[in-house]
Order: sequence, then structure tokens, then C-alpha cells
Amino acid sequence: MTATIAAPLPPPADGAALRRSLARAGRRRKWRAFALTLPLLLFLLLTFLVPIAALLERAVENPEVARALPRTVVVLRDWKRADVPRPEAFAAIVADLGALSDSADAGALARRLNSEKPGARSLIMGTYRALPLEGTSAATPAGAIRDKLLALDPRWGETAYWEAIAKNGSRWTPDYLLTAVDLRRDAHGAIERVDPDQRVFGGILLRTFGISALVTLWCLALGYPLAYWLSTLSPRRANVLMILVLVPFWTSILVRVAAWIVLLQSEGLVNHALESLRLIDKPLELLFNRTGVVIAMTHILLPFMILPLYSVMAGVPTSYLRAAVSLGSTPLAAFMRVYVPQTYAGIGAGALLVFILSIGYYVTPALLGGPTDQMLSYYIAQYTNVDVNWGMACALGALLLAATLVLYAVYRRVTKTELSLG
Repeated sequence: MTATIAAPLPPPADGAALRRSLARAGRRRKWRAFALTLPLLLFLLLTFLVPIAALLERAVENPEVARALPRTVVVLRDWKRADVPRPEAFAAIVADLGALSDSADAGALARRLNSEKPGARSLIMGTYRALPLEGTSAATPAGAIRDKLLALDPRWGETAYWEAIAKNGSRWTPDYLLTAVDLRRDAHGAIERVDPDQRVFGGILLRTFGISALVTLWCLALGYPLAYWLSTLSPRRANVLMILVLVPFWTSILVRVAAWIVLLQSEGLVNHALESLRLIDKPLELLFNRTGVVIAMTHILLPFMILPLYSVMAGVPTSYLRAAVSLGSTPLAAFMRVYVPQTYAGIGAGALLVFILSIGYYVTPALLGGPTDQMLSYYIAQYTNVDVNWGMACALGALLLAATLVLYAVYRRVTKTELSLG
């Protein structure tokens, strides 16, 4: 009988080689995950980050004067702004205006200067159309050009128009952002508050925050009981009723606003119902005022409050309330002290979501509100579509973006504090 000799066992694997193999496998997984998310990252970059960067750039960009009047800007750099500039400035502006390729460039320059000094539009366009000045050439002395320009329009002898040109000679300016918070630069560059009768954007911003806060409170007051009721139902019934909550998501905002116009007008269904119940003697003014704006915005944004609340409430065990009541607490005290604190995360998320969406609303206040109910987005659209002042529109947009970031930072700080205390 021959003994069977067992084959020798393979030597143990090298530990360093095994670690390198695992590291390579881990890197491959990471690169595979990155490749899967790369299209989404590119989409966010192109549709979110790039437009925001362009908005912030346009809010401080001031190219009209620097592009149209390069010679004039150079001459005015050492101007003391105490009197009319020296004759070389008159010759430079005539040369710059004469070098403009078409009237569109002159129009852009005129609009920009007119926002600084009323009357500059007619001055610039009148001078542009009158060029070349009769009896002048490249060899004409600067003093003679000055005299002919003053004869064409005596306003060239006023320092205010030259100050507007010198003030906006740089390609970058803080003027749009300062105007968005009711500030401005004087002729010497010092920052000061605008005159009381011109302080409009501070009030508009406060109005925007006030309407948004009121809508948020109404959404919380209506959404919290509804979300709590849904959380107490069986999953099947809750899903069926959640469809009714989500119906506004599937309906156009314009359709919903038009429906509220039908409901809230003087001869609408709401006033007819109240009169039929003899609760009012005459129709209530519910349209084209703050009331109509708040009602419609609350209806549109209510799902954004219910969904975060329901997702949090669905995870709160109902046994906590029964335990508190069995230990001697009243149902109301148990609800306020045991249940409500566990839903703070949903309240915060819903309130933040509704408030941020509210401050950017445009269509609903424009159609249902009056002149004193328009929010900041209305004026952004006004500067974009009517005044064609992209710098001011982008500055107001940057103000809304800053407010959104501040609110989000406050929310993060509050939630972190609550978690640390908990």
C-alpha cells in the first residue's frame, strides 16, 4: 500500500499586493460612480452655476461708457470735477461718438448715462446725429471743437453730465448693487443713502419678505393638521388622499390664478356663497389686493409644506403620545410637548422651502395684486423687459440670491444647534 503524498499548500498571498489590489478595485468603483454622475454634474454646471455666475458678473459690469468713450474716459481720469473739463475732453467725446459703428451703440450709451443724469439720452443722441460737426476735422484745435459743441447743445457746459461719464468710466461698478439697497456713489465716489423720496427697493424687499412670511405661516397653519391627519391613516388611504394634495403640481400656475380670479371677483363664487349665507351685506374686495395674493400663493405652495411634514410625521411612533397620556399628561400637553418637537425638522424644511419659493414669485402677485402688492421679481422683470437695464435686473436677482443663501445658512445653523442640544 502506497502512501498518498498531499500537494504542498500555496504560499500565503503577499499582504502588500492584496492591499494594492483592493485599492485598485476601490478606485475603479469610485471612477465608475463618478462617470455615472458626470452627466448630472455637467447639467447642473451649465444650467445652474453658469447662469448664476453670469448674473453676478452682469450685476457689477458697466461696459457701455468704457466701450463707447475710451478716449474721453482717459482724458477725464485726472479731472478734478470742480469745473467743466479742459477742451481735450470735448475733442475726445466728439471723436468717440463719431467712431461708433451704429446708433445701437449710441443708444446703449445714452440709456446708461440717462440712468445717472436725466436728460443725458437726448444730449448723447442729439450730438451723435449732428456729427460730424460743421467746419471741423482731425486738425481742428480742441478749443474750437469745444465751442462748436457748446453751440450745438449748451448742456455740454454743465458738469453733471461730465461727472456721469467720469463716474461710469470703469468697466466694473458697484452702482447697481448699491442702488438695490438704496445707496449710491456721489460725484466723488463716496457711498451715501439716496434721497428719501427715492428709497424704494428697501420697502419692496421688506414687502417681499412680509408677504412670503405671511404665506409661510398660512401654509404651516393649514398644512400641519392635514399632514398629521394623513400620518394617522393607513398607507393605502394616505396614498389616495396624497394624490389630491399633489394635484396642484399637475396644473399650470396660470390656470390656477385664472381660477382664483373667477372665485374671488366681486361677482364670484366666494362672494355669492357668503351673501347666500347672509354673512356679508356687500361683496368683499378679495381681488387685486394683498388678500388675493396671499390666498392664491398659499393654495399653490401648500403642497411644499405638506410633503416635508408628512415625511417626518410618518416616522414618529404614535406610542409616544399614548405613553405620555398614560403617565398623566393631558392629550393637548402631550401633543405639544412630545409630538410637536419631533416634527421640528419637517416644520423647518417646509417653512424654508415655502419661504424661498415665495420671495421669487412673480406671476401671481402681478395678476392678482395691486400696485402696492408687487414683489421684487416684478421689478426684475420690469428692468429686463421694459427698461432694458440688465445690470439693475441682475443686481436685484443677486439680492434675492443672497437672501436665499442667508436663509439657508440660518436654517442649517438652527438645525445643527437643535441636533447638538438633542
